Amino acid sequence: MRRPPGCAALLLITACSHTPQGQRPDTTHKPQYGAWGFDLAAEDTTTRPGDDFFQRVNGGWLRRATIPADKSGITLRILMSDTTEARLRSLMEAAAAKSGSAPSDLEGKIGAYYRAFMDSARVERLGAAPLVPHLEGVRAATTRAGIASLMGRTNRDFTGAVFSSYIDVDLKNPKVYAVYLNQAGLGLPDCDYYLAPAFAAPRAAYQRYAATLLHLIDWPDAEARAADVLAFETAIARASWTKVQQRDVNAEYNPMTVTELATLAPGFDWRGYFASAGLPHIERVVVGEKTAFPKIAAIFTATPLRTLQAWEAFTIADNAAPFLSRPFADAYFEMRQRTLGGQQAQGARWKRAVHAVAGGDYAAGGRFDRFGSLGFGVGQLYTARYFPPAAKAKIEELVANLKAAYRARIEKLDWMSPPTRAEALRKLDTYTIKVGYPDHPRDYSALVMRDDDLLGDAERAGALDWQFYVDRSGGPVDRGDWLMTPQTNDAYNGALRDIVFPAGILQPPVFDPGADMAINYGAAGGVIGHELTHGFDDEGRKIDADGVLRDWWQPADAQAFESRARRLSAQYSAFEPLPGVHVNGDLTLGENIADLGGITLALDAYRASLHGRPAPVLDGLTGDQRVFLGWAQAWRGRMTDDYVRQQVVSDPHSPRRFRVNGPLRNVDAWYAAFGVTPGERLYVAPNDRVRIW
Repeated sequence: MRRPPGCAALLLITACSHTPQGQRPDTTHKPQYGAWGFDLAAEDTTTRPGDDFFQRVNGGWLRRATIPADKSGITLRILMSDTTEARLRSLMEAAAAKSGSAPSDLEGKIGAYYRAFMDSARVERLGAAPLVPHLEGVRAATTRAGIASLMGRTNRDFTGAVFSSYIDVDLKNPKVYAVYLNQAGLGLPDCDYYLAPAFAAPRAAYQRYAATLLHLIDWPDAEARAADVLAFETAIARASWTKVQQRDVNAEYNPMTVTELATLAPGFDWRGYFASAGLPHIERVVVGEKTAFPKIAAIFTATPLRTLQAWEAFTIADNAAPFLSRPFADAYFEMRQRTLGGQQAQGARWKRAVHAVAGGDYAAGGRFDRFGSLGFGVGQLYTARYFPPAAKAKIEELVANLKAAYRARIEKLDWMSPPTRAEALRKLDTYTIKVGYPDHPRDYSALVMRDDDLLGDAERAGALDWQFYVDRSGGPVDRGDWLMTPQTNDAYNGALRDIVFPAGILQPPVFDPGADMAINYGAAGGVIGHELTHGFDDEGRKIDADGVLRDWWQPADAQAFESRARRLSAQYSAFEPLPGVHVNGDLTLGENIADLGGITLALDAYRASLHGRPAPVLDGLTGDQRVFLGWAQAWRGRMTDDYVRQQVVSDPHSPRRFRVNGPLRNVDAWYAAFGVTPGERLYVAPNDRVRIW
């Protein structure tokens, strides 16, 4: 999530911790929305809260809102990112103005990268030339062992692979790191895009896109090879696990030696793959989709070499396209943003430059969001200007309020036995809170950046990022690690039992320093509660207080939890964001559990912050009502139909409307706050409401 932190974060905790101030808006700041943090003019008063609370709170705004041509949606969160994006542009342009062609300091390297991206004349003159060394490498790979070796470079340059690798905490021994392997090889968002009749049009567009890129790099028989590429990926899609299957953390944890891996998935040169990945001496790996691995290896073995080479050439061009001349970038936009996301116009070049250099949340799709950025370096500049160190301690206090609310809930659960409750409370106590930015900055001293080598800059930045993980893989786990850059407009609950709130998320509507605190509890408190709850959702509950993947629940408790989770999944699967398109309640289950927990904890924490005093009434609205309004306002927005279709098959988050309506219909206090009665569309009988936390 995302925003203009500093004083926002500062006031957030002060207001929570001191009751008199906590129930008054900060009069030194004008709220961004309305007189006290909520935009009354955004409501649709013709809709009853119990029929569609999202529409009631946001319907007036939705009628007036227009999706910008260069975006796949318009939301308050996107507007927050726009604020951060403008700040990043200012930082980068200032860095570009004073950096040399091959600078040695971090700011200069950021400036050189940005200047290289903005030098469109040079990029156009070069055309496909920057890809020549990569394509020569593909042509030289005339054996399957050679192709497997190329695939090992997928984290170091623009090549693709049918198996992906990453380094993270070992879930069975959280004091060390493990090398994880997963199925890969698909250029479309999900297996359904290859197999379901509903996605025939995007499939055809993808084949045309492959042909276009192969033509641009002068690959022989481009049309025929593009058809081969689609057939190859379709075979992989048939062999792959679904995203719902991938949510089973126990099924995804399959440790084995590299020798055992070669027996499981023969025909793929695993030693050559790991050597190219910079892991020549690796002996132990954790395999994810175990039953898919032999099938994908068999597909690799049976596929003609010319198809494997064409697939690699296309994948390299696809991954590199945002950094290349206009024919590549335009084709990339048409496929990745227009066809798959419904975006009507390509973003201005400066925006794409910001996305490339800052990475993370500022991404255009494909690997552009995770490869080749200086994200953590940019974060150092961003937080130095926009996030004072004192804000970290303030936010940590707010999170403590939510943790206290969660503790109180766990202690009173009627379905959890004392042994499981004791373990749950112990786990809750182990969580660390990370706010704003990492305590230890990344080292970019060895990185070479040049203002005349855009593709090389992206490749070197990506290689340095991968090397960071390779270098530490043999050492102890760094519990201070971050997975998100400081400028990211999001938050997360990680494998380190950490809850991370980057500087970028601390803006209205998630937090507004001038707003009524009930609104801030509904929005910011809801996000904090959401992340806390992730440690105990259908996946997180399988990790214990020491970070170990094990079953620490009493059988009856696990059955009670799973029964409630199944009922919640069924509720969400009934939601229909587009005609004939349903939410996948199993895919979105973890996020839905977290949303339900988040708003529940936010309300508890707000009530506790009153210390027995009555909540103020503003414009006739009670404190409880304003907490729910804050939650619903924070999710205000709408996306293109194409984006929603992609989301429901590939994204573990429900569409925005159901992140409001879905959890609230299970919260008793919402019914009382808005007088929701039987007969209204969202009404669920008390005995049928899902109560987990």
